[in-house]
Amino acid sequence: MLFRKKKSEPKYDITGKVPTIRASICTGEQVAGLKDPVTGKFSEIMLIRDSRDLLEFCEGCGITEKEIKREW
Repeated sequence: MLFRKKKSEPKYDITGKVPTIRASICTGEQVAGLKDPVTGKFSEIMLIRDSRDLLEFCEGCGITEKEIKREW
């Protein structure tokens, strides 16, 4: 009631884009971003270092982890 956490709006506009994580096979580095399915252009949003970063990306897009596409 008094200290109820507000549900925030998504930070990133994902209309017409696919939330994607690009991961390097060699180094294990992961970068989260949005990919345009028509042009194939990938726009980076943030580096994923741990599960908190992944959760922050999901909250920013308003999606769950299962909805994220992974590319190697």
